[in-house]
Amino acid sequence: MLPLSGIRVIELGAVVLGPYAAQWLGDLGAEVIKVEAPTGDSTRRTGPTAEFGMASLFLGLNRNKRSIVLDLKTKAGKEALLRLVDTADVLLHNNRPHKMKALGLDSETLIARNPRLIYACLHGFAENGPYGGRPAYDDVIQGMCGLADLMGQQTGTPRYLPTVAADKTSGLVGAIGILGLLVRRERTGLGGYVEVPMFETMVAFTAVEHLYGLSFDPPLGQGAYPRVMVAERGPFTTKDGHICVMPYTDKHWQDMFKECGRPDLAAEPRFQGITSRTQYITEIYGELAHQLTSRTTAEWLSTLLRLEIPCAPVQSIDDLVTDPHLEQTDFFAILDNETGPGKTRYAGVPILFDGNRPPIARPPRLGEHTEEILTSLLFENAKIE
Repeated sequence: MLPLSGIRVIELGAVVLGPYAAQWLGDLGAEVIKVEAPTGDSTRRTGPTAEFGMASLFLGLNRNKRSIVLDLKTKAGKEALLRLVDTADVLLHNNRPHKMKALGLDSETLIARNPRLIYACLHGFAENGPYGGRPAYDDVIQGMCGLADLMGQQTGTPRYLPTVAADKTSGLVGAIGILGLLVRRERTGLGGYVEVPMFETMVAFTAVEHLYGLSFDPPLGQGAYPRVMVAERGPFTTKDGHICVMPYTDKHWQDMFKECGRPDLAAEPRFQGITSRTQYITEIYGELAHQLTSRTTAEWLSTLLRLEIPCAPVQSIDDLVTDPHLEQTDFFAILDNETGPGKTRYAGVPILFDGNRPPIARPPRLGEHTEEILTSLLFENAKIE
Protein backbone atom coordinates (compact mmCIF):
# COMPACT_ATOMS: atom_id res chain seq x y z
CA MET A 1 0.00 0.00 0.00
CA LEU A 2 1.31 3.44 -0.92
CA PRO A 3 1.74 6.02 1.88
CA LEU A 4 -1.17 8.30 0.88
CA SER A 5 -3.70 5.58 0.00
CA GLY A 6 -7.13 6.70 1.20
CA ILE A 7 -6.34 10.44 1.00
CA ARG A 8 -8.54 12.45 -1.38
CA VAL A 9 -7.00 15.55 -2.99
CA ILE A 10 -8.93 18.18 -4.94
CA GLU A 11 -6.68 20.02 -7.38
CA LEU A 12 -7.76 23.39 -8.73
CA GLY A 13 -4.46 23.76 -10.54
CA ALA A 14 -3.33 24.80 -13.97
CA VAL A 15 -0.11 24.99 -15.99
CA VAL A 16 2.83 23.65 -13.87
CA LEU A 17 2.92 24.78 -10.23
CA GLY A 18 -0.29 23.31 -8.81
CA PRO A 19 -0.49 20.25 -11.09
CA TYR A 20 3.12 19.28 -10.27
CA ALA A 21 2.44 19.40 -6.52
CA ALA A 22 -0.76 17.38 -6.95
CA GLN A 23 0.96 14.84 -9.19
CA TRP A 24 3.45 14.09 -6.43
CA LEU A 25 0.58 13.41 -4.03
CA GLY A 26 -0.96 11.09 -6.62
CA ASP A 27 2.38 9.33 -7.06
CA LEU A 28 2.39 8.70 -3.31
CA GLY A 29 -0.99 7.01 -3.54
CA ALA A 30 -3.54 9.78 -3.00
CA GLU A 31 -6.72 9.94 -5.07
CA VAL A 32 -6.29 13.22 -6.97
CA ILE A 33 -9.35 14.78 -8.60
CA LYS A 34 -8.35 17.49 -11.04
CA VAL A 35 -11.10 20.10 -11.40
CA GLU A 36 -10.93 21.77 -14.80
CA ALA A 37 -12.88 24.54 -16.51
CA PRO A 38 -14.75 23.55 -19.67
CA THR A 39 -11.77 24.67 -21.77
CA GLY A 40 -9.38 22.48 -19.76
CA ASP A 41 -5.86 23.12 -18.48
CA SER A 42 -3.85 25.04 -21.10
CA THR A 43 -1.07 22.45 -20.96
CA ARG A 44 -3.45 20.03 -22.72
CA ARG A 45 -2.53 22.00 -25.84
CA THR A 46 1.17 22.62 -25.13
CA GLY A 47 3.55 20.45 -27.14
CA PRO A 48 3.23 17.54 -29.56
CA THR A 49 0.25 15.25 -29.13
CA ALA A 50 -1.06 11.94 -30.46
CA GLU A 51 -4.55 12.83 -29.23
CA PHE A 52 -6.22 16.26 -28.96
CA GLY A 53 -6.11 17.58 -25.43
CA MET A 54 -3.33 15.23 -24.34
CA ALA A 55 -0.19 17.19 -25.27
CA SER A 56 3.26 16.33 -23.96
CA LEU A 57 3.42 18.95 -21.19
CA PHE A 58 0.05 17.83 -19.81
CA LEU A 59 1.26 14.21 -19.81
CA GLY A 60 4.30 15.21 -17.75
CA LEU A 61 2.23 16.87 -15.03
CA ASN A 62 -1.01 14.95 -14.64
CA ARG A 63 -0.49 11.21 -14.27
CA ASN A 64 -2.30 9.38 -11.45
CA LYS A 65 -5.28 11.77 -11.49
CA ARG A 66 -8.97 11.85 -12.42
CA SER A 67 -10.59 14.79 -14.23
CA ILE A 68 -13.92 16.48 -13.60
CA VAL A 69 -15.17 19.50 -15.53
CA LEU A 70 -16.94 22.17 -13.48
CA ASP A 71 -17.68 25.78 -14.35
CA LEU A 72 -17.09 27.40 -10.97
CA LYS A 73 -18.62 30.67 -12.16
CA THR A 74 -22.03 28.96 -12.18
CA LYS A 75 -24.15 28.09 -9.15
CA ALA A 76 -24.36 24.42 -10.16
CA GLY A 77 -20.60 24.10 -10.70
CA LYS A 78 -19.81 25.68 -7.35
CA GLU A 79 -22.39 23.51 -5.60
CA ALA A 80 -20.75 20.39 -7.02
CA LEU A 81 -17.30 21.54 -5.90
CA LEU A 82 -18.51 22.27 -2.36
CA ARG A 83 -20.04 18.83 -2.13
CA LEU A 84 -16.71 17.43 -3.30
CA VAL A 85 -14.87 19.50 -0.66
CA ASP A 86 -16.99 17.83 2.01
CA THR A 87 -15.36 14.50 1.08
CA ALA A 88 -11.82 15.83 0.67
CA ASP A 89 -8.69 15.68 2.80
CA VAL A 90 -6.78 18.28 0.77
CA LEU A 91 -7.67 21.11 -1.58
CA LEU A 92 -4.81 22.78 -3.44
CA HIS A 93 -4.76 25.52 -6.03
CA ASN A 94 -2.32 27.91 -7.68
CA ASN A 95 -4.71 30.80 -8.19
CA ARG A 96 -4.24 34.20 -6.63
CA PRO A 97 -5.99 34.26 -3.23
CA HIS A 98 -8.28 37.20 -4.02
CA LYS A 99 -9.60 35.32 -7.05
CA MET A 100 -10.58 32.37 -4.84
CA LYS A 101 -12.15 34.68 -2.28
CA ALA A 102 -14.29 36.29 -4.99
CA LEU A 103 -15.64 32.81 -5.78
CA GLY A 104 -16.35 32.11 -2.11
CA LEU A 105 -13.66 29.41 -2.15
CA ASP A 106 -11.16 30.96 0.27
CA SER A 107 -9.49 28.97 3.04
CA GLU A 108 -11.62 30.37 5.87
CA THR A 109 -14.88 29.45 4.14
CA LEU A 110 -13.86 25.93 3.14
CA ILE A 111 -12.12 24.99 6.40
CA ALA A 112 -15.20 26.20 8.31
CA ARG A 113 -17.25 23.88 6.12
CA ASN A 114 -14.83 20.94 6.52
CA PRO A 115 -12.62 21.37 9.63
CA ARG A 116 -10.41 18.40 8.63
CA LEU A 117 -9.59 20.00 5.28
CA ILE A 118 -6.00 20.93 4.47
CA TYR A 119 -6.16 23.98 2.21
CA ALA A 120 -2.99 24.68 0.22
CA CYS A 121 -2.47 27.90 -1.73
CA LEU A 122 0.51 27.97 -4.12
CA HIS A 123 1.03 31.41 -5.63
CA GLY A 124 3.59 34.06 -6.49
CA PHE A 125 4.17 36.05 -3.31
CA ALA A 126 3.23 35.89 0.38
CA GLU A 127 -0.12 37.54 0.94
CA ASN A 128 1.06 39.86 3.72
CA GLY A 129 3.85 41.53 1.71
CA PRO A 130 3.79 44.42 -0.76
CA TYR A 131 3.99 41.99 -3.71
CA GLY A 132 1.01 39.98 -2.47
CA GLY A 133 -1.62 39.41 -5.15
CA ARG A 134 0.69 40.05 -8.11
CA PRO A 135 0.55 37.56 -10.98
CA ALA A 136 3.69 35.46 -11.36
CA TYR A 137 5.12 32.82 -13.66
CA ASP A 138 8.38 30.91 -13.60
CA ASP A 139 10.38 33.43 -15.66
CA VAL A 140 9.39 36.31 -13.37
CA ILE A 141 10.37 34.43 -10.23
CA GLN A 142 13.70 33.24 -11.69
CA GLY A 143 14.48 36.88 -12.37
CA MET A 144 13.49 38.07 -8.89
CA CYS A 145 15.15 35.33 -6.81
CA GLY A 146 18.67 35.91 -8.12
CA LEU A 147 18.97 32.98 -10.54
CA ALA A 148 18.94 35.07 -13.72
CA ASP A 149 21.56 37.42 -12.26
CA LEU A 150 23.80 34.50 -11.27
CA MET A 151 23.59 33.27 -14.85
CA GLY A 152 24.51 36.79 -15.97
CA GLN A 153 27.57 36.82 -13.72
CA GLN A 154 28.71 33.62 -15.43
CA THR A 155 27.84 34.38 -19.04
CA GLY A 156 27.71 38.17 -19.24
CA THR A 157 23.96 38.23 -19.93
CA PRO A 158 21.18 37.55 -17.40
CA ARG A 159 19.43 34.33 -18.42
CA TYR A 160 16.82 31.94 -17.09
CA LEU A 161 17.68 28.32 -16.40
CA PRO A 162 16.49 26.16 -19.32
CA THR A 163 13.87 24.47 -17.13
CA VAL A 164 10.86 25.75 -15.20
CA ALA A 165 12.83 25.51 -11.96
CA ALA A 166 10.69 27.90 -9.92
CA ASP A 167 7.42 26.16 -10.76
CA LYS A 168 8.73 22.65 -10.10
CA THR A 169 10.71 23.51 -6.96
CA SER A 170 7.76 25.39 -5.48
CA GLY A 171 5.46 22.52 -6.41
CA LEU A 172 7.69 20.11 -4.52
CA VAL A 173 7.76 22.42 -1.48
CA GLY A 174 3.96 22.67 -1.71
CA ALA A 175 3.69 18.88 -1.56
CA ILE A 176 6.02 18.85 1.47
CA GLY A 177 3.88 21.47 3.23
CA ILE A 178 0.74 19.44 2.61
CA LEU A 179 2.41 16.28 3.94
CA GLY A 180 3.40 18.22 7.06
CA LEU A 181 -0.20 19.23 7.74
CA LEU A 182 -1.42 15.69 7.08
CA VAL A 183 0.92 14.50 9.85
CA ARG A 184 -0.30 17.27 12.19
CA ARG A 185 -3.91 16.35 11.46
CA GLU A 186 -3.21 12.80 12.59
CA ARG A 187 -2.34 14.25 16.00
CA THR A 188 -4.98 16.98 16.30
CA GLY A 189 -7.85 15.89 14.05
CA LEU A 190 -7.93 19.35 12.49
CA GLY A 191 -6.89 20.55 9.06
CA GLY A 192 -5.30 23.91 8.32
CA TYR A 193 -3.98 26.39 5.79
CA VAL A 194 -0.58 26.19 4.10
CA GLU A 195 0.66 29.00 1.88
CA VAL A 196 3.54 28.38 -0.54
CA PRO A 197 4.75 31.58 -2.25
CA MET A 198 7.07 31.00 -5.19
CA PHE A 199 9.23 34.08 -4.58
CA GLU A 200 10.13 33.20 -1.00
CA THR A 201 10.52 29.52 -1.90
CA MET A 202 13.03 30.31 -4.63
CA VAL A 203 14.93 32.86 -2.53
CA ALA A 204 15.35 30.10 0.07
CA PHE A 205 16.40 27.68 -2.70
CA THR A 206 18.98 30.07 -4.15
CA ALA A 207 20.29 31.26 -0.78
CA VAL A 208 21.42 27.79 0.36
CA GLU A 209 24.88 28.23 -1.18
CA HIS A 210 24.70 31.70 -2.70
CA LEU A 211 23.99 33.79 0.40
CA TYR A 212 27.62 32.94 1.16
CA GLY A 213 29.40 35.97 2.70
CA LEU A 214 26.04 37.68 3.25
CA SER A 215 25.20 34.94 5.76
CA PHE A 216 26.89 37.19 8.32
CA ASP A 217 26.09 40.66 9.65
CA PRO A 218 28.26 42.54 8.93
CA PRO A 219 29.00 40.58 5.72
CA LEU A 220 32.15 38.47 5.49
CA GLY A 221 32.21 38.76 1.72
CA GLN A 222 29.82 38.96 -1.19
CA GLY A 223 27.00 36.66 -2.18
CA ALA A 224 27.48 33.80 -4.69
CA TYR A 225 29.35 30.54 -4.00
CA PRO A 226 32.63 30.75 -5.97
CA ARG A 227 32.96 27.08 -6.92
CA VAL A 228 29.77 27.03 -8.95
CA MET A 229 30.23 30.52 -10.39
CA VAL A 230 33.59 30.25 -12.16
CA ALA A 231 33.47 30.12 -15.95
CA GLU A 232 35.71 27.04 -15.88
CA ARG A 233 33.00 24.96 -14.16
CA GLY A 234 31.18 22.82 -16.68
CA PRO A 235 31.63 19.71 -18.76
CA PHE A 236 35.33 19.50 -19.56
CA THR A 237 36.79 18.96 -23.04
CA THR A 238 38.49 15.62 -23.66
CA LYS A 239 40.48 14.36 -26.63
CA ASP A 240 37.26 13.41 -28.46
CA GLY A 241 34.36 15.10 -26.67
CA HIS A 242 33.30 16.16 -23.19
CA ILE A 243 33.07 14.71 -19.70
CA CYS A 244 31.56 15.68 -16.35
CA VAL A 245 34.06 15.31 -13.50
CA MET A 246 33.84 16.51 -9.92
CA PRO A 247 36.76 15.70 -7.66
CA TYR A 248 35.64 16.98 -4.25
CA THR A 249 37.56 15.44 -1.35
CA ASP A 250 41.27 15.75 -0.64
CA LYS A 251 41.73 12.14 -1.79
CA HIS A 252 39.87 12.81 -5.06
CA TRP A 253 42.20 15.67 -5.96
CA GLN A 254 45.36 13.88 -4.89
CA ASP A 255 44.45 10.76 -6.88
CA MET A 256 43.45 12.88 -9.88
CA PHE A 257 46.72 14.80 -10.07
CA LYS A 258 48.80 11.68 -9.46
CA GLU A 259 46.96 9.94 -12.30
CA CYS A 260 47.80 12.92 -14.54
CA GLY A 261 51.48 12.59 -13.66
CA ARG A 262 51.43 15.78 -11.57
CA PRO A 263 52.08 14.75 -7.96
CA ASP A 264 53.58 18.22 -7.49
CA LEU A 265 50.07 19.71 -7.88
CA ALA A 266 48.67 17.22 -5.40
CA ALA A 267 51.18 18.52 -2.86
CA GLU A 268 50.65 22.26 -3.51
CA PRO A 269 49.37 24.11 -0.40
CA ARG A 270 46.75 26.05 -2.38
CA PHE A 271 45.13 22.77 -3.45
CA GLN A 272 45.10 21.33 0.08
CA GLY A 273 41.76 21.39 1.90
CA ILE A 274 38.38 22.57 0.70
CA THR A 275 38.81 26.09 2.07
CA SER A 276 41.96 26.73 0.04
CA ARG A 277 40.59 25.00 -3.06
CA THR A 278 37.51 27.21 -2.93
CA GLN A 279 39.76 30.28 -2.79
CA TYR A 280 41.77 29.11 -5.81
CA ILE A 281 38.95 27.40 -7.67
CA THR A 282 39.63 29.17 -10.98
CA GLU A 283 43.22 27.94 -11.02
CA ILE A 284 42.43 24.41 -9.94
CA TYR A 285 39.62 23.99 -12.50
CA GLY A 286 41.86 25.47 -15.18
CA GLU A 287 44.56 22.90 -14.39
CA LEU A 288 41.99 20.09 -14.38
CA ALA A 289 40.64 21.22 -17.76
CA HIS A 290 44.17 21.20 -19.20
CA GLN A 291 44.88 17.67 -17.98
CA LEU A 292 41.60 16.19 -19.25
CA THR A 293 42.39 17.03 -22.88
CA SER A 294 45.08 14.32 -22.91
CA ARG A 295 42.73 11.30 -23.16
CA THR A 296 39.42 10.31 -24.72
CA THR A 297 36.17 10.44 -22.83
CA ALA A 298 35.97 6.63 -22.64
CA GLU A 299 39.54 6.41 -21.31
CA TRP A 300 38.84 8.97 -18.62
CA LEU A 301 35.56 7.34 -17.59
CA SER A 302 37.33 4.01 -17.12
CA THR A 303 40.13 5.62 -15.09
CA LEU A 304 37.94 7.86 -12.93
CA LEU A 305 35.47 5.10 -12.11
CA ARG A 306 38.41 2.96 -10.99
CA LEU A 307 39.57 5.82 -8.74
CA GLU A 308 35.99 6.34 -7.49
CA ILE A 309 36.04 9.98 -8.58
CA PRO A 310 32.51 11.13 -9.54
CA CYS A 311 32.24 11.34 -13.32
CA ALA A 312 29.80 10.85 -16.18
CA PRO A 313 29.39 11.39 -19.90
CA VAL A 314 27.37 14.36 -21.13
CA GLN A 315 23.97 12.97 -22.12
CA SER A 316 21.24 14.57 -24.20
CA ILE A 317 17.54 14.27 -23.43
CA ASP A 318 17.38 11.80 -26.32
CA ASP A 319 20.07 9.68 -24.66
CA LEU A 320 18.03 9.28 -21.48
CA VAL A 321 15.34 7.12 -23.05
CA THR A 322 17.96 4.45 -23.84
CA ASP A 323 20.17 4.91 -20.78
CA PRO A 324 21.10 1.39 -19.59
CA HIS A 325 20.67 2.24 -15.89
CA LEU A 326 17.21 3.70 -16.45
CA GLU A 327 16.30 0.70 -18.59
CA GLN A 328 17.40 -1.83 -15.98
CA THR A 329 15.63 -0.02 -13.14
CA ASP A 330 12.42 0.22 -15.25
CA PHE A 331 12.33 3.98 -14.76
CA PHE A 332 10.33 4.91 -17.84
CA ALA A 333 6.77 3.62 -18.12
CA ILE A 334 5.50 2.82 -21.62
CA LEU A 335 1.69 2.76 -21.95
CA ASP A 336 -0.43 1.94 -24.99
CA ASN A 337 -2.37 4.78 -26.58
CA GLU A 338 -5.97 3.68 -26.09
CA THR A 339 -7.44 5.69 -28.96
CA GLY A 340 -4.73 5.47 -31.59
CA PRO A 341 -1.52 3.82 -32.74
CA GLY A 342 1.75 3.92 -30.87
CA LYS A 343 2.64 4.23 -27.20
CA THR A 344 3.29 7.02 -24.69
CA ARG A 345 6.41 7.26 -22.52
CA TYR A 346 6.30 8.66 -18.99
CA ALA A 347 9.15 9.45 -16.62
CA GLY A 348 8.67 7.18 -13.63
CA VAL A 349 8.22 8.00 -9.97
CA PRO A 350 11.82 8.29 -8.71
CA ILE A 351 11.01 7.16 -5.14
CA LEU A 352 10.96 3.43 -4.34
CA PHE A 353 8.83 2.13 -1.48
CA ASP A 354 10.01 -1.18 -0.04
CA GLY A 355 12.03 -1.62 -3.22
CA ASN A 356 9.08 -1.02 -5.54
CA ARG A 357 8.41 1.88 -7.89
CA PRO A 358 4.82 3.22 -7.62
CA PRO A 359 2.72 2.53 -10.72
CA ILE A 360 1.65 5.16 -13.22
CA ALA A 361 -1.88 5.66 -14.49
CA ARG A 362 -2.49 7.53 -17.74
CA PRO A 363 -3.35 11.23 -17.30
CA PRO A 364 -7.11 11.79 -17.63
CA ARG A 365 -8.89 13.10 -20.67
CA LEU A 366 -10.79 16.31 -20.10
CA GLY A 367 -13.80 15.57 -17.91
CA GLU A 368 -13.27 11.83 -18.22
CA HIS A 369 -14.56 11.13 -14.71
CA THR A 370 -17.16 13.89 -14.35
CA GLU A 371 -20.24 11.67 -14.38
CA GLU A 372 -18.64 9.01 -12.19
CA ILE A 373 -17.59 11.52 -9.52
CA LEU A 374 -20.90 13.43 -9.50
CA THR A 375 -22.80 10.16 -9.19
CA SER A 376 -20.66 9.24 -6.17
CA LEU A 377 -21.67 12.58 -4.62
CA LEU A 378 -25.33 11.50 -4.95
CA PHE A 379 -26.29 13.93 -7.69
CA GLU A 380 -29.30 12.71 -9.62
CA ASN A 381 -28.90 11.97 -13.33
CA ALA A 382 -31.02 14.95 -14.36
CA LYS A 383 -28.89 17.27 -12.23
CA ILE A 384 -25.68 15.82 -13.70
CA GLU A 385 -26.94 16.46 -17.23
